[in-house]
Amino acid sequence: PRTRSIASMVFLFTRSLASGSRLWVPTLLLLVIWNKLNPDHPLTNWEQFWFTGAALVIISLLTAAYTAVGGIKAVIWTDVLQIAVLFGALGFSVWYLLGHIPGGWEGAKTHLTQAHDLRLWQWEGDHPADTTWGKIKSVLETEYTVWAALFGSLFVTLATHGTDQDMVQRMLTAKNKRQSAVATILSGVADIPVTYAVLTIGILLSVYYGHVVNDPSLPTAGGKPDSTRIFPYFVVDVMPGGLRGLVIAGVLATTMGSLGTAMNSLATSYCRDFHFRWFKTPDDDAKRVKVIKLSTVGFTLILILVGLSTAFVKAHHPELSIIGIILGSFGYTYGALLGVFIVALFTRSRGSETGNAIAMVAGVIVVAILSNLPNQLWGMIAGGKFYENPSWMPIIEFPWRIMAGTLVTVAVALCFKTPARPTESNG
Repeated sequence: PRTRSIASMVFLFTRSLASGSRLWVPTLLLLVIWNKLNPDHPLTNWEQFWFTGAALVIISLLTAAYTAVGGIKAVIWTDVLQIAVLFGALGFSVWYLLGHIPGGWEGAKTHLTQAHDLRLWQWEGDHPADTTWGKIKSVLETEYTVWAALFGSLFVTLATHGTDQDMVQRMLTAKNKRQSAVATILSGVADIPVTYAVLTIGILLSVYYGHVVNDPSLPTAGGKPDSTRIFPYFVVDVMPGGLRGLVIAGVLATTMGSLGTAMNSLATSYCRDFHFRWFKTPDDDAKRVKVIKLSTVGFTLILILVGLSTAFVKAHHPELSIIGIILGSFGYTYGALLGVFIVALFTRSRGSETGNAIAMVAGVIVVAILSNLPNQLWGMIAGGKFYENPSWMPIIEFPWRIMAGTLVTVAVALCFKTPARPTESNG
């Protein structure tokens, strides 16, 4: 029971951070639209904050309305509609980009001639080393490699699909275990074309603005093109009206879909793991549902606050990567969640209440150290380093955090033996 409570608290905290920071994404598109329509009056940092803040509040309240009223059924059926819009938006974006590059994909490949442009297998990172450990260290310190996709993302998916109430609540709506398993597998298969479409759009955009069109008005951050705003800029600047609306709808649909799922899962987890244990559980289903609906509204307010904080930080530090913020936030703790689940699933005599707590704390601390988090926090507070990293220790990027946390948590939890269960007396 204590392990369950700790794991649930970790989920509530981490999911609130990750889903709240994700709220910033659709407001970016609206910001690009504003700047395009008002080129002579670009928004200042504070104006960007208030503009994006108002947008994310509206989006959150609209999503909370149908989530609180309809529950998990509303979440699933709106997801069905939203994923259809997303597939349409991605497909038409690839088609439209290919049509605006002379020669289509073959024409694009003539510009992708540098050593790193279309390389798949990458043993070294940005700083090749001679030793085997040096090469491994270089890979761990690089964000986007095929190794991160195969191994780092493996642990990310195990954690999000196996321990996160976001996904688990959908599995529990299936008629039986077999349907739940099939749905989970198909969700992974459906990710493949989405991933390829997104990667293709990024490659084609680099060709379009790097070789086909020289646009001095491209959004910049820190004197360089701002990669987070180039696709929204292309949508607003180049695409025709109908297709532009489809893509904007796809972005909003994706955000509202993930947001609605987060609201429902956070409210359900809080009520089942804490509220109904701390307070008297209502006698009938209607009263229990009412408590969960009120909890949904409460977590909506929390997500809005996190989203506003993300908008504030991004407005004052435009060079920050939103992907790193979203995925990095649960990278610190989800390894601990996955670790205790693995020990529970695959061992019968290892792991205890005390041992599990120590293991989860150890997993979070090790990931924080390997991610250089103490030095980053100390740098913001005192302007210096909290400690010097040894030369052999890698500073791992966000795709590897969950893997590191999982391995440490499992290793520590296995050191503790499960106490013997008391036998039931006859009669």
